[in-house]
Amino acid sequence: MTAKVTVEDVNRVAELAHLELAPGETERMMRDLNAILDYVAELNKIDTAGVAPLAQVSELAHAAVVPLRPDRVEPSLDRATVMAHAPETDGAFFKVPKVIER
Repeated sequence: MTAKVTVEDVNRVAELAHLELAPGETERMMRDLNAILDYVAELNKIDTAGVAPLAQVSELAHAAVVPLRPDRVEPSLDRATVMAHAPETDGAFFKVPKVIER
C-alpha cells in the first residue's frame, strides 16, 4: 500500500467535517482511506471500453421489476400556502437557524 493520505490530510478533513478524532482514530482513518484509494486504483485498471455508460444503476437492476415513472410537468406547491405552514419565513424563503459557526 502506497501512502497517499497523510496524517495532516486526515486532520484537515476532520477539521472541515467538524469531527474530533481520538488519538488512535487518526492512524486508523489514514490506513482506511489509503486502503480505499488503493482499491479505487485497482478498479481503474479494469478495462471498461466495451461497457455502456449508465445514467443510474437501476437501469440494469430494477428496470424489469419497477419501471421508472414517466417524467411529466405538474404544478408546484403554492408558495403562500407553504410559507403559511413554515415556523419562520420572510415571505419568499424559509428562515432557518445558523448551523455554521465559522
